Amino acid sequence: MSHMSFPGEDASGSFYMPFESQASSSAFQMNPLSLHPPRTPRTSLSSAHPQSHGNGFSGYEGSSAKEESNTIAEVDEEEDLEEDSARLKLAQTRVSNEEVWREMFLTSNGRDKAFVRIRRCSGALKSNWARNQKLIQYGLKLYLLFHNSVASTQLLHRSKPPAWEQELRSRLSSTVDGLSRTRKCLLLFNWLAPLTAILARRTESMSMGGASKPKAPTPFLHTLMHAPPPVLLDLVHSSSDDVYTFSLLGLLSKKTGERAARFSDWCWLLATLVGLVENGVERQMIGGLQHEVHSRLYAESMANPGKSKPLSSATAKQDEKEMARLQKQDFWLQITRTKLLMDLIFVSYDVFRLQRWRDTVKTCAGLTSGMLSAWKLYDRHQQTLLKAATTLAA
Repeated sequence: MSHMSFPGEDASGSFYMPFESQASSSAFQMNPLSLHPPRTPRTSLSSAHPQSHGNGFSGYEGSSAKEESNTIAEVDEEEDLEEDSARLKLAQTRVSNEEVWREMFLTSNGRDKAFVRIRRCSGALKSNWARNQKLIQYGLKLYLLFHNSVASTQLLHRSKPPAWEQELRSRLSSTVDGLSRTRKCLLLFNWLAPLTAILARRTESMSMGGASKPKAPTPFLHTLMHAPPPVLLDLVHSSSDDVYTFSLLGLLSKKTGERAARFSDWCWLLATLVGLVENGVERQMIGGLQHEVHSRLYAESMANPGKSKPLSSATAKQDEKEMARLQKQDFWLQITRTKLLMDLIFVSYDVFRLQRWRDTVKTCAGLTSGMLSAWKLYDRHQQTLLKAATTLAA
């Protein structure tokens, strides 16, 4: 059982957020109120600079004074791009891997990826970005599985293992169980985040009537039923997780906890499927933007270089930078899709009660999911440090 996360998970916490918001004319937002909205790619250069690409190369023709001013402006822009690239390379030499790991462990987000993660936010005990993929827990489980399988072979099989080996197994098993229970306790009250979002929408709807004609308060049940499905699913999922945790702590009966765990697994399965669908939509959008930029690059390469060569070179560098950004976004979307597939495999064993290779598959899937989450978090902290170092270098 795990806390669910949508693919936008990574906006302020967990999840890496490689995209930036678009303009209202080109924005894509599947669930406006969702705490895990789909990442929206930044407006492409075709919409940001229509005068450069919208009419082909006819804009290069005109008076000599206008051509000279445009050329000077584009040359300055090309110099800025080169300076940014130089500052970035200088920043990369200053930021070491050890510094990135230090920043990760200084934050509660990073500690979860390597151990158990919490994220504090104002007005709530923990944000909805907390995850339960723990590298230490699944690493120990994988070691125990490997150790038991090797020890059971005919070559190394012994009628009675030594005392130190039995004690090691017992200690590691106890550590894994302790980490699992600690994570569940740290994820308590995660339902406060979706509940706050629902109440915020209720307050917003009341204020839309204006000061002269205040709107009557909407019943909470009505607001709850009209909340976006991902937010409502998150609320129900977090609540069922808490019920299961209270059962583990002895506050509720074991039967109640088992039912809550079963219901929570179904919520996690649905959330993972929703995440895979949104991830596919985002990848289609990124693919379309890549095709658009690639078409512009091809058109610029086929144009007559002539006297507009400095201008064409600057715009080509902009398009190449845009293409690199889109390729990076698509790469992290593929990483997110792989993580969601691992989560789907993991939760499917619990939901459908599969038994074949259960421990091995669940352990490998959980460890892979945790490693991918840690990788994304590492990259996000690295980009933050590089940005700060670039600003200082400027």
